[in-house]
Amino acid sequence: MPNFCAAPNCTRKSTQSDLAFFRFPRDPARCQKWVENCRRADLEDKTPDQLNKHYRLCAKHFETSMICRTSPYRTVLRDNAIPTIFDLTSHLNNPHSRHRKRIKELSEDEIRTLKQKKIDETSEQEQKHKEINNSNAQNPGAEEGGEEQDEDVLPLTLEEKENKEYLKSLFEILILMGKQNIPLDGHEADDIPEGLFTPDNFQALLECRINAGEEVLRKRFETTAVNTLFCSKTQQKQMLEICESCVREETLREVRDSHFFSIITDDVVDIAGEEHLPVLVRFVDEAHNLREEFVGFLPYEADAEILAVKFHTTITEKWGLNMEYCRGQAYIVSSGFSSKMKVVASRLLEKYPQAIYTLCSSCALNMWLAKSVPVMGVSVALGTIEEVCSFFHRSPQLLLELDSVISVLFQNNEERGKELKEICHSQWTGRHDAFEILVDLLQALVLCLDGINSDTNIRWNNCIAGRAFVLCSAVTDFDFIVTIVVLKNVLSFTRAFGKNLQGQTSDVFFAASSLTAVLHSLNEVMENIEVYHEFWFEEATNLATKLDIQMKLPGKFRRAQHSNLDSQLTSESYYKETLSVPTVEHIIQEEDIFSEQHLKALKCLSLVPSVMGQLKFNTSEEHHADMYRSDLPNPDTLSAELHCWRIKWKHRGKDIELPSTIYEALHLPDIKFFPNVYALLKVLCILPVMKVENERYENGRKRLKAYLRNTLTDQRSSNLALLNINFDIKHDLDLMVDTYIKLYTSKSELPTDNAEPIENT
Repeated sequence: MPNFCAAPNCTRKSTQSDLAFFRFPRDPARCQKWVENCRRADLEDKTPDQLNKHYRLCAKHFETSMICRTSPYRTVLRDNAIPTIFDLTSHLNNPHSRHRKRIKELSEDEIRTLKQKKIDETSEQEQKHKEINNSNAQNPGAEEGGEEQDEDVLPLTLEEKENKEYLKSLFEILILMGKQNIPLDGHEADDIPEGLFTPDNFQALLECRINAGEEVLRKRFETTAVNTLFCSKTQQKQMLEICESCVREETLREVRDSHFFSIITDDVVDIAGEEHLPVLVRFVDEAHNLREEFVGFLPYEADAEILAVKFHTTITEKWGLNMEYCRGQAYIVSSGFSSKMKVVASRLLEKYPQAIYTLCSSCALNMWLAKSVPVMGVSVALGTIEEVCSFFHRSPQLLLELDSVISVLFQNNEERGKELKEICHSQWTGRHDAFEILVDLLQALVLCLDGINSDTNIRWNNCIAGRAFVLCSAVTDFDFIVTIVVLKNVLSFTRAFGKNLQGQTSDVFFAASSLTAVLHSLNEVMENIEVYHEFWFEEATNLATKLDIQMKLPGKFRRAQHSNLDSQLTSESYYKETLSVPTVEHIIQEEDIFSEQHLKALKCLSLVPSVMGQLKFNTSEEHHADMYRSDLPNPDTLSAELHCWRIKWKHRGKDIELPSTIYEALHLPDIKFFPNVYALLKVLCILPVMKVENERYENGRKRLKAYLRNTLTDQRSSNLALLNINFDIKHDLDLMVDTYIKLYTSKSELPTDNAEPIENT
């Protein structure tokens, strides 16, 4: 929700201006002066707390000397700041206009009182100024100290102004490179002919702006040696870190204002040769929209305990988030990292019990379970599936080729064939039923890949044909066949449960009650694993025979047979011990993610009116909401408020539909009349397991995927990535420049003092 300026005749609001907006002070004396200067009669009867909570003044109403930055990332007022700049006459030009902010008409006595007050204040200031001058004359050392204290309000010298303008140009170039995803480095050294110097992309853009006539850069360039980097790598790194911090701070400020948030990490990615964890935050903004924003990369550590400490330190100390307000955490990682992230989750839970460990709505339960299975064959199979899907999405022609093969194979079942074609054109590897789809598609995939590889008409280039050959060899491996068949059958027990978790709000609520049945089924499978595995292995064998795939067992199995002639180990028992048993055991253990707290939180979804309706308004939210009692504004009135909430919807008008999602409930016009319900819905909304209802507020993850997909590994930069992914966030160049000067330079230093000599290659 935008902030509107409370000053009369001022129409500025936060969404249309880069200006800072300031709350009315809580101090009664200062607040009274603000109200008096505003000349708004309707504000006089309001308390300082009410004014502080609901009213703002923009920076245009304060003298420049009253505004400062005590923090590198925040614009703040001085402690004694009073607004003095107001337009109190422009409304007179249009006397028939309606004014929301009416200006108080002063009587003659009030005008005389105000004039006398200003005269008194002016004389007091003059007296203080004389006293300071007298004391400075008697004590020259004190004068020097005074200059240091007031240094930030002294006018800038010409040299300082030029230096600021120069730095601003450098920051503009870096931000442009980040937003447009332009790597800092240019040509590889091996590609440059001997004796030729080719600048990197940053240097080239600098020279381009100089040639375009930018005077500040030209003057600096003329005083720099021709064999010196115009902006050193060290300086680039420092400036990029400031850009990253300032852009991140814009998002984190909104997170802090909303109080409650959740932390989500995506799968480990390679950034210029180093492993990093992408970190996203979920929160509800002022407009009651659930948002999921990317806030940065975290260097990955091999040691789980060290990773947990650094994870916590970065979030709390470097990024300044208070983990006491964290209400959820979720981690989407593959099998190699799953156990370590569970350690991170458990360590955070020890410190912050309300940071519930949950699933993430962006990842299907079955795919999350499969990714976490600690079996190498499963990890290899999942990688192969992703590569096959990516291969066919490289061009429309490859998808059409697959469509034609599906049409031939499903001539007798055209409806299923049409359904599979539509699925193939989507990112089907993330679906709940991905393994069922893969088993149905496998024959078509094998025939299509084989046809592309052996095409005599040379319709495909060597790269595509070679890739098709490699993938065809991978999917026709018997180990791959057994793995996907076992995963299909084991995960069939959790498919409906997982689908409900990503369904409508009512589906999520009722899914919490079906967990016991799912665990009972999986335990029954474990107790009768011999029988179940026999059926699974037979299905895999039949599928391999249908595709004319030889039962070539893994080398590890064959070597075990050769070394032990008396071994009774068969291929069926081998896969039972190395695949089926560990997979089922792991999935039963992973169901621990649905802790008692997690299930109680999901039970609180009965607050959503449509769920209430399905339960005939016979609900017991108060019992489940105890875990969030400390988050409520008025916990003592919770019971009465919940009763009113139920009555409101039970006796609604016939033409009023029940809101079916938290998003709809939060946007009800009278939701603020139920402060406890409002607070509970906001906390439930940010749990990672809840779906982001409005896709436009899930941009962080989509842009992250796009950045990783479109950027070569060695050209990725954690700093530039944040600028690219958050390209629409406002940035303050002056703040970046001031922060750089404060952290890295003194008044007498020039940035080119850090320049580094370069060598011709």
